[in-house]
Amino acid sequence: MSIATSSEERFAQASQLQLTWWRFCRHRLAVISLAVVAFFYLVVIFADFLAIADPHAVDARRSFIPPQGFALFDSGAWSPHVSGLKGVRDPRTFKLTYTPDPARKLPVKFFVRGYSYNLFGVIPTDRHLFGIEGGQPVDGVFLLGTDQLGRDLFSRLIVATRISLSIGLAGVTLSLMLGILLGGISGLYGGAIDTLIQRLIEVVRSIPTIPLWMGLAAALPNTWSVTQVYFAITLIISLVSWTELARVVRGRFLALREEDFVIAAELAGASQMRIILRHMLPSFASHVIAAVSLALPVMIVSETSLSFLGLGLRPPAISWGILLQDAQNVQVLAGAPWLLCAAVPVIIVILAFNFLGDGLRDAADPYG
Repeated sequence: MSIATSSEERFAQASQLQLTWWRFCRHRLAVISLAVVAFFYLVVIFADFLAIADPHAVDARRSFIPPQGFALFDSGAWSPHVSGLKGVRDPRTFKLTYTPDPARKLPVKFFVRGYSYNLFGVIPTDRHLFGIEGGQPVDGVFLLGTDQLGRDLFSRLIVATRISLSIGLAGVTLSLMLGILLGGISGLYGGAIDTLIQRLIEVVRSIPTIPLWMGLAAALPNTWSVTQVYFAITLIISLVSWTELARVVRGRFLALREEDFVIAAELAGASQMRIILRHMLPSFASHVIAAVSLALPVMIVSETSLSFLGLGLRPPAISWGILLQDAQNVQVLAGAPWLLCAAVPVIIVILAFNFLGDGLRDAADPYG
């Protein structure tokens, strides 16, 4: 009886944030998805540290090396290693193919020195999580193989994760701010302001997507740096993607502005900004969470699709879409199917964000 009473008291005294977290923890699939998303963003933070080789390093001698096996034990003893490679040229096609050489075992060491980079963008270092030191030029740890130019796909995939996920996060943040601001103003004030904002939303949503991207891609100067193109793509995706959230926010504001608690706050002298942030937004947080959880994977897919079609980021930038460009050639893909590995994190991240959004929406919904 005392245990039940204590639990009831704990529930009654909990804040809204605690109640939301307890409800979220009961959604097991959402919790797993949260761990997956957190893992990917840890990869974003430590991308260069996790990369084995310089993702831009080109070496024709390592062209189309298949994925290597990675062994942790040797004769029952702890000895992380990979097998060396030997090239064999086909006498008919003269194509050089690589096969494992069991006689050469290359020890894999942790915290090895490699290419230089700035950790967190400010700390210069050349330490990497693992790799091999020395060896022949063709030697390396090729967990996912190499591409046509001999670049390590695992390292490129790690660095591409940073760019693709950061574009999605930055884009959603900008579109969230625009959607809440314009949707809130439209729903709260109504009248001519509401009409103007709604016509603007209809104009933006009526523009065909593919011609828009083609025009914007042509408008970006070829002389722009990778950083400039990165920010331009993020800004453009955000300016096109805020309309759905603005419609959701407007609808909720229209429903809530006549509620008793809003009228009471106005009579008490609360400012419009305080009414929006402290009274109205928390009451439909689940709707905002649902919209954001759907917008984030759309942002990621948009960047991947644009880069895949050559309308987004351009080499030497590295993103998931740019990596998938190498898989467009069917003949190349038939001989090197591991080039499709960039599609795997896209699928995993999109599913994780969708499941996470479902869990957050259900947890934040006071009527769920």
